Amino acid sequence: MDALIASYGDDSGSDSDCDPAAPVPNKSLVSGVLPPPPVDLLSTPNSSAVEFLQKDRIRSFAHVEGNYALHVFIPVYIPSAAKKGLAQLLKKLVSCMPDLSAIDVDVPLNILCKDDEKLEQIALGREFHISLGRTVPVRVHQINSMVSMLRQRLQFQRRYKIDFTNFEIFVNDDHTRTFVSLEVTAAGLSEIKKQIQAVDEVYKLHNLPEFYKDPRPHISLAWALGDISQSLKRVVEYEVKRSPMAGGSLGKPIFGCKFEGIECKIGKKSHVICKCPEE
Repeated sequence: MDALIASYGDDSGSDSDCDPAAPVPNKSLVSGVLPPPPVDLLSTPNSSAVEFLQKDRIRSFAHVEGNYALHVFIPVYIPSAAKKGLAQLLKKLVSCMPDLSAIDVDVPLNILCKDDEKLEQIALGREFHISLGRTVPVRVHQINSMVSMLRQRLQFQRRYKIDFTNFEIFVNDDHTRTFVSLEVTAAGLSEIKKQIQAVDEVYKLHNLPEFYKDPRPHISLAWALGDISQSLKRVVEYEVKRSPMAGGSLGKPIFGCKFEGIECKIGKKSHVICKCPEE
């Protein structure tokens, strides 16, 4: 996966316009978007208004009858203490990059930014994912075997701390989408890499493609169509350096959470692979 590192600065700043040197992406990348409903209709990530707002996507693999998309991941929730600072940063980013959308729910961030409560609830209050394997198609007859083997290899997991330490820009393999993400580079990194290796073993046994050779665990907060990594990197770098949440805290995590377990989603059905016992 192509990635461009966005710095995590140490100087604080106040609200102001975005860097004039950072170009705004070509809006022609987004086409066929229906007019959005009022922001007060957006109550939950599963609302019909959210579905109404979804943009056209390009599949990472062709749909085949009898195939189901498989995704193995660690669920992550952003703690309340971190949401307000992240929401303010997202508002600054979208003022320069208006084509950014909230991850998964695909609601344009410029709509959510009109209401701080909706922004925190819909863009930051949902479940995020640290991927432990590629999203790949599996056949019906492989499902039980996949789930069983994943549980066998990952059943004995203990809680550990995960720190998200810096902002990162990622681009998907076919360069059709660009993501604003938070990367794990310290606490939790070694444990997550071991879990990725275990998932890779199961993938290999089912003739599925393994994960990236140098995995970079992360969650994604927002996305835009096309490869706009160069311009988005400049904007993120500029705004992060001026953000109070980065001021004077070089090396300090943006936020941390506890590893609680691993899930696997196949089609629309979720499977619990492992769940850490209560301490």
